[in-house]
Amino acid sequence: MKRRHALALPLLPLAACQRPSRGLDVAWLGPDPARAHALRAAAPKGSARQRRAQVVVVGAGVAGLTAARLLRARGVDVALIEWDLQAGGNSQGGQVRGLPCPLGAHYLPQPGTELPELQDLLVELGAAQRVAGRWQAHEALQVHAPSERLYDGHAWQPGLLPPTEDAAALAQRRRFALRVREAQRRIGFGLPTHRAPWTPAHAALDAEPFDAWLHREGLDEPGLRWYLDYCCRDDYGAGSATVSAWAGLQYFASRHGFHAPGDEDDDPHAAAPPVLTAPDGNAWLVRGLARELGESLHLQRLAVQLDEERHGVRLRCIGPDGLEEWRAAQAIVATPLFIAQRLLRQPPAALSAVALPRAPWLVANLWLDGPLAPRVGAPAAWDNVVRDSPTLGYVNAQHQSLDPRPGPQVLSLYWALPQADRQRLLDAPASAWADRAVAALTPTHPDLLQRLQAVRLTRWGHAMAVPVPGVRAQVAQGALAALRSARGRVRFAHADLAGYSVFEEAFYAGRAAAAGLA
Repeated sequence: MKRRHALALPLLPLAACQRPSRGLDVAWLGPDPARAHALRAAAPKGSARQRRAQVVVVGAGVAGLTAARLLRARGVDVALIEWDLQAGGNSQGGQVRGLPCPLGAHYLPQPGTELPELQDLLVELGAAQRVAGRWQAHEALQVHAPSERLYDGHAWQPGLLPPTEDAAALAQRRRFALRVREAQRRIGFGLPTHRAPWTPAHAALDAEPFDAWLHREGLDEPGLRWYLDYCCRDDYGAGSATVSAWAGLQYFASRHGFHAPGDEDDDPHAAAPPVLTAPDGNAWLVRGLARELGESLHLQRLAVQLDEERHGVRLRCIGPDGLEEWRAAQAIVATPLFIAQRLLRQPPAALSAVALPRAPWLVANLWLDGPLAPRVGAPAAWDNVVRDSPTLGYVNAQHQSLDPRPGPQVLSLYWALPQADRQRLLDAPASAWADRAVAALTPTHPDLLQRLQAVRLTRWGHAMAVPVPGVRAQVAQGALAALRSARGRVRFAHADLAGYSVFEEAFYAGRAAAAGLA
């Protein structure tokens, strides 16, 4: 993955020699994992306030919001239980000194005709319309140009695929584009994944790392390999040496493919349309899903025990005023599955069998009092990536603004961390992580410290399920498939059921769980 003459940024120690955070306004923002851990450790005692609903949904992430919204639209008395101060899971948004910014997921690929239910949702939310039967996203939500740029150690380049004029390198990129098209046509990939087939060819891809598959295919060109590794880290929280070959191909084949420059078989009009985003990332989607829930949404309630009983379910949770006990006919567990394993006192065998590795993430929102000085090459874009950086680069949260006047702005830096850093993410002070975030960008932007006034950091200790080899088999034929098709008083709804974490999977998991209730 390393490239000579590229900017190489080491994984800086938590205690750096220089402390860029000194004098800065630095704090945590968003979910507090220490609070959740402390509440989880507290055994619920004493009398509980009795509450009732027809259906109780645990977890107000995208899946839980979707399920509760559909149930409420059917006239069901639903209670949506969420431990955090706001709904949305890792699609939450926030503010730094009055400017909106994402705390987690920051974009949604425009859905194609194979996702009509998602297209319908966006129309309902006022984000799209149908003109003469054709679906169109509103321009205000489409990422404005320029959308992406890459710093190669010398200058900013347009796009994220490193440019090259080397004939052998271009040939490899065209060959990978061909392999993606062949995989889609001959094997079949889908989004959501449960709509795709499961064949021996899929099993073979699921059984080996993406890197091994690329090596066997003779795809070793450094620029291509760096880009594919970056895509895996961006979508899955782990690199191409960790995720399966199925996951590596799924990234491209389930959406808009891979388009190599000069590919004669490539349709220039088939390039991916601009993704949908807002200054606070996917929080606009969360607000839309929660808009009609009203008093059905119950925040600051940590679910601690769910029991399936003879005539219904019983959920015990710790709320702002003490212990609550909810009785309902049925329940939807829309939490990550490792939480569901702790929540159910008698979990089904399939749930106990699930073991999904998870990637920790750090999101650092940096408030600047003005735009950074331009560097050589492509102008500032929405998504800005530094090649060979341990981070995933930063998004300019104000890029969508139509105000031409320069002013304060927020850069949202994303960092998919090694699993070994999870405990340090929880234990180390905000200033230490701010130092690492700032140090990662300072070589690229020498005037960063002159402009930087405040840093807000968000920790996601268990942000994403990582589709390592063998996970797809669980989705298609194993424990995850059994949980998706589970029947009874307790249903499950979370992107974990697909073995990886994207909005589309969570949305369809919520729909399926709501539709499956009697």
